[in-house]
Amino acid sequence: HPEFVPGQYVMLAVSDDGCGMEKDVQDHLFEPFFTTKEIGRGTGLGLPTVYGIARQNNGFINVYSEPGKGTTFTIYLPCHDAKEASPGRAGAREQLPAGSGCILLVEDEAAILQMARTMLEKLGYTVLTAERPELALKVAEEYEGKIDLLMTDVVMPEMNGKDLALRLLAGNPRLKILFMSGYTADVIAHHGMLEEGVKFIQKPFSMKDMAAKVREAIDQK
Repeated sequence: HPEFVPGQYVMLAVSDDGCGMEKDVQDHLFEPFFTTKEIGRGTGLGLPTVYGIARQNNGFINVYSEPGKGTTFTIYLPCHDAKEASPGRAGAREQLPAGSGCILLVEDEAAILQMARTMLEKLGYTVLTAERPELALKVAEEYEGKIDLLMTDVVMPEMNGKDLALRLLAGNPRLKILFMSGYTADVIAHHGMLEEGVKFIQKPFSMKDMAAKVREAIDQK
């Protein structure tokens, strides 16, 4: 495998017995926004995001598939060989930036939406949630208080995050924006969905990273 580095790995294989894929489809699997679905039925987000996570952790992915014989994705992640942290260090919690204000969180993946909401509430924020952009517009319209920050995924059904932000800014010019995506900022910018200078956080993110990015976005002038 061209990305293989000799060493100890943990291997995770995921297989199905579905229709399989032709070679020309396999060659484009991990390209951003590549999809075999019809227009409006998918955005090709999943596999590039998985690939990005594996590469961030110095791993790699092998794909084997034949038409009519199913597909197997094999993920290799390097073993962690650092010494175990002492109980004292492991138990020490880093102080995170405290939160205040109201955040409208928009994410079409239910698990990520719930996780991010829990993290934000633990930091002290009031959180409104929406799984779709149109629902987010309705939530914002019906909320009687002040919304300080829109934290939204970039690529979603119905409307992308950039267009959602523009719609909400029309009614709340002082609203701060934090975009998030499984893609890197340069990939999103290349497709015209992210302008230079806007606040951005890449998924997956830790609570520490999110706390800092949210605080930075809210405090920006």
